[in-house]
Amino acid sequence: MQRYQGLPASGGVAIGPAWVYRPEALQIERRRSDDPEQEWRRLELTLAQARQQLDELEERARDAVGEEEAAIFEAHRLFLDDVELLDMVGRTIRNDRLNAEAAVDDSFEHYAAMLLSLDNDYFRARAQDVRDVKQRVLRILLGKETASAAALDHPAVILADDLTPSDTIQFERSHILGLCTVRGGPTSHTAILARALGVPAVVSAPLALDEIAPGALVVLDGDAGEVIVEPSAEALAAARARQQRWETKRTAELASANEPAVTRDGHAVEVVANVGNRDDALQAVEMGAEGVGLFRTEFLYLDRDDMPTEAEQVQAYRQVFELMPGRPLVVRTLDIGGDKPAAYLDVAPEANPFLGWRAIRMMDRRPDVLAGQFRALLLAAGQTDADLRIMLPLVSRLEEIERARSLFEEARAALAAEGQPLPAAVQFGMMVEVPSAALLAQHFAQRVDFFSIGTNDLTQYALAVDRTNERVAQLASPFHPAVLKLIAMTLEAAHARGKWVGLCGEFAGDPLATPLLLGLGLDEFSMAPVAIPAVKQEIRRWSMTRCREIARDVLALPTTQAVRRYLQEQS
Repeated sequence: MQRYQGLPASGGVAIGPAWVYRPEALQIERRRSDDPEQEWRRLELTLAQARQQLDELEERARDAVGEEEAAIFEAHRLFLDDVELLDMVGRTIRNDRLNAEAAVDDSFEHYAAMLLSLDNDYFRARAQDVRDVKQRVLRILLGKETASAAALDHPAVILADDLTPSDTIQFERSHILGLCTVRGGPTSHTAILARALGVPAVVSAPLALDEIAPGALVVLDGDAGEVIVEPSAEALAAARARQQRWETKRTAELASANEPAVTRDGHAVEVVANVGNRDDALQAVEMGAEGVGLFRTEFLYLDRDDMPTEAEQVQAYRQVFELMPGRPLVVRTLDIGGDKPAAYLDVAPEANPFLGWRAIRMMDRRPDVLAGQFRALLLAAGQTDADLRIMLPLVSRLEEIERARSLFEEARAALAAEGQPLPAAVQFGMMVEVPSAALLAQHFAQRVDFFSIGTNDLTQYALAVDRTNERVAQLASPFHPAVLKLIAMTLEAAHARGKWVGLCGEFAGDPLATPLLLGLGLDEFSMAPVAIPAVKQEIRRWSMTRCREIARDVLALPTTQAVRRYLQEQS
């Protein structure tokens, strides 16, 4: 029996045969070419095929795990169209007269090495994407289009040194009992996709992959972060008991998913969903969502050469609004920037896109974009009688709220003058994802109807941690006392002025955080649809009296580890 301790990434217990994923090592033949133009034509055909594959992968990911996780593949497509990178390949083919395979291998590796050398964590993290795309292009050039992920033809616990998004999404869902990687952290693509798929996962486990026999029995505990290879009879029995308890618990959660989220002493909160399209909204309804707490609208603006028309926007919004009659619908206005370039919006790659010209900051140069979105949202809500609540992303200054509110009122007045049906009332709110917004919450609360705390970005900005950088990603914990104090400060300021507060980061979907967030006074929990049943069930376990005691105790703790340990002891 071999026991390995990693990091928990997705809850549940998996028991089954080991299947070690070893991507095929591609053999690159380096040869001179007497016809560079023929090699370039080969490459152009290959790039077109790679784009088609990525489109299919994104569609598959969207169906399997939702819009946000499918967006992982956007960066891959961008590299296939990167002018600098393709110029580098072209020069290598024409000037060095190398075959396309060698030119791609050399140029992509050079580009990845260049990204790794930059003093910027975001771009260093993109090196993995470049290498993933390189492997895809080379497989097509070499006639090895099928990745070895397709070789798994039975349910198994998948073990790997690492898994790229392309790897993970190619496995048949019914064949994935659990996932475990040697590399990666709880915020890695593997972890995110595992949670979205609803499969147990462990990351950063020091597995000796070469010593694990194919088909060896494996126990994977995604809650404890533990992996056991060839467990003893006693360990296997204990794991089966934990698995049975987990499955019984999940069955009960799903059975009561459509019941209200009310604490033992009668305090009701809203549990709503993060969605990115109609399919996400359908899943949210099935999982018991009481509305939408975050409707991402970026999908309308990406992968195109021009702005979406008003009619296109209205149709897309209506598709979601019509699924949620009478339920709250919080729509986030466009949150796009240098990490998701859109040439027609004058958005270009930036050295530090998460701190750059993005989201609400685009309003200064392109007020027409936000004004057009306001018009489309008002039209869609008026036509469907939706309970529309508009939310602005990345707000850091009071002036941004005032300018956006002015654009909104202008759009509403213009539509009224046109005789268009309009919603009777629209709540106007903002995301709290920048520390300055939390610190000035008392002032913002006088100008908006609600706050929604985005803990993913708030954590990143408050702790100066790049969530895409594996070397520091484990530091980005919303359980950090500083992040918790910013959340508490926001709630206190909003409630003092009679405004409600939601939370739409992954933190909201973590049952360990549920009693703490209840005790802090959170009004709305918004999360991935798959997490809704468990959080609703967790809310029903607690009384507000006990939750307030827990929140008081937690706010006095000095470290992330102390916070997590205390909450684990209470649950």
